[in-house]
Amino acid sequence: MSLSQQLLKKRTRPAVITDLVEVVQQEVAAKKGMSGTALKAGYGAANKVVPNLTERALKKLFPDFARALDPFWASFQSSGGGDFGQHLAARGTEVSAALLTVTDAKVQASGREPVKKVYKALRGKAEGRVQAALPRLGTALQRHASGDRAQRG
Repeated sequence: MSLSQQLLKKRTRPAVITDLVEVVQQEVAAKKGMSGTALKAGYGAANKVVPNLTERALKKLFPDFARALDPFWASFQSSGGGDFGQHLAARGTEVSAALLTVTDAKVQASGREPVKKVYKALRGKAEGRVQAALPRLGTALQRHASGDRAQRG
């Protein structure tokens, strides 16, 4: 069964989304320096304007993200398993390109010019931020794909 088939099951998907919101929050909180401060401020402001922004965005994007990760899950399984987060991180450029292709397409299809403008301003650093999140992302997804919620945390 593919990763997307496992994660998009009606009974699994809400828990996956909850964990991915946590991953995003942890990634934002972990950022340091001037760019980290700016990112935290922007993230906080956006969430004040649009409550549950991260959850809402993930609900829309996750099916496409999960399908984009299917080939990486297949290669992970054929390699004997282990830590999916490390597997993704080892293929960081390729994985981030696959995930950003999803967001690029969604933003391009959006008729909302303010969204396009903000995305364009943030897109330059997106690849590095996505790559930094891959270990945490992979661990969260693996937990749900294997059905092991006992390891949560």
